[in-house]
Amino acid sequence: MASTEPESSQTPPPAGENGSELANLSKKQAKKEAQKAERLRKQQEAAAAATVAAEADPFSGNYGDIPTEDIQSKAVSGRQWAEIGSLDAELAERMVLIRGAAQAIRPVSKKMAFLVLRQYVSTVQCVLVVNKEWVSPQMVKFATALSKESIVDVEGVVSIPKDPIKGTTQQVEVQVRKLYCINRAVPNLPINIEDAARSETEFEKAEQTGEQLVRVGQDTRLNYRVLDLRTPANQATFRIQCHVEDIFRRFMLSKGFVGIHTPKLVPGSSEGGAAVFKLDYKGQPACLAQSPQLYKQMAICGGFGRVFEVGSVFRAEDSYTHRHLCEFVGLDVEMEIKEHYFEVCDIVDHLFVAMFDHLSENCKKELDAINRQYPFEPLKYLRKTLRLNFLEGVEMLKEAGIEVDPFGDLNTEAEKTLGRLVREKFDTDFYILYRYPLAVRPFYTMPCYDDPAYSNSFDVFIRGEEIISGAQRVHLPELLTKRAEACGIDVKTISTYIDSFRYGAPPHGGFGVGLERVVMLFCALNNIRKASLFPRDPQRLVP
Repeated sequence: MASTEPESSQTPPPAGENGSELANLSKKQAKKEAQKAERLRKQQEAAAAATVAAEADPFSGNYGDIPTEDIQSKAVSGRQWAEIGSLDAELAERMVLIRGAAQAIRPVSKKMAFLVLRQYVSTVQCVLVVNKEWVSPQMVKFATALSKESIVDVEGVVSIPKDPIKGTTQQVEVQVRKLYCINRAVPNLPINIEDAARSETEFEKAEQTGEQLVRVGQDTRLNYRVLDLRTPANQATFRIQCHVEDIFRRFMLSKGFVGIHTPKLVPGSSEGGAAVFKLDYKGQPACLAQSPQLYKQMAICGGFGRVFEVGSVFRAEDSYTHRHLCEFVGLDVEMEIKEHYFEVCDIVDHLFVAMFDHLSENCKKELDAINRQYPFEPLKYLRKTLRLNFLEGVEMLKEAGIEVDPFGDLNTEAEKTLGRLVREKFDTDFYILYRYPLAVRPFYTMPCYDDPAYSNSFDVFIRGEEIISGAQRVHLPELLTKRAEACGIDVKTISTYIDSFRYGAPPHGGFGVGLERVVMLFCALNNIRKASLFPRDPQRLVP
């Protein structure tokens, strides 16, 4: 008799297979539960340890690493941070809150440690001493475990030590009551700030005693520029640079000049020659501006009378020297002249005397910081700047045994020698050399009325190196076209510039100066890269 039960369409699993799967699943679940229990156990142990530690150290709240969420703009506490540079004897016995980088950490014992904090160009010594009110041994241990350059907050009382403090700018100490790490630096830095801040004097002394010191080279400094910038000399250098730019702007505004901003993407060369960075501008050939020259002249033609600009300048020349960059900050001036291009020289004279006076009087702290690492003599300059005719300079060089082509330019050696001769004869490091040969000047330079082989132009020198080029400009379109063609410039690329002089243009002149070069030479630095925040030269595009 046939069975009435339907047959199963699936073959039943072999005996024991379901049991095996269930067993494996059970093992996995058990393992997960065990892992979960282990994590919970560790968390409980950590919490218990923290409780014990807190009980063992009643001052645990006075130090530690600040949680990330607390520095994510969580709240405004109203606390006031003091500048490290402002700490002095007048604040003795007062509580202060300061923030800085841990420059040096020196454990003395389990109960005492010194911590030097740095902010900008200022440093102060902070003292941790175990006591019954604020500081525990664990707090001292925490401080000595900080990595150099970590950012920390210190709250403490200002005190006056019995003996002068060596190695810090501030001659007071901070008796630490609270210490919090805001951000930890990596334990091993690529360069040591202490090494990067050493002076040649230190190296000379070390050589005499046989001590081995680490010398940080120029390329290494620039590769790790963020660290290198933290040295006191670098901090001071760029603060002085800020002052130079500020004085320039304020002086120009006080003399009726209008600040302008000109294009940096241009269709052709501003200065002539091939030293331009070429690029494609939406299918059109273009380049980065070698200077704002053409546009600041066009602004004069536009009726502004007197203009100035602070902006980037790009030069593609392969100059591997201590004073050339492919990108620098230009301080440019253009102005109407009524009778003579010496009116422009007068502006140069008054501007730089005012600038040098300001830096000498108001930047003593910064100049001292630079002088400690890179010793230099203060700049010598006259109340009324010396002006020398180019041929007078040639004659001075000739008398010193150096032959110079009276229709050519001065090379670097001749400029240096002339600077030395001028200092010996006139007791100044700053002077103006005028009436250069026309052949060595840009196409827009006005020829002299009495000798077309020379020009109404000038250069300005500091410590025997050129920092400024200036001149009266050609404002006659026909002569301008002729001069451009003679200098090998495609007139079509500057047609709008030349056309601007066809609608009535006043006689005018101006000058340009590199901000970095002014700082370099005023402070007698040996390389312009020291005066450029992130330098761009023929071999460097990063950082």
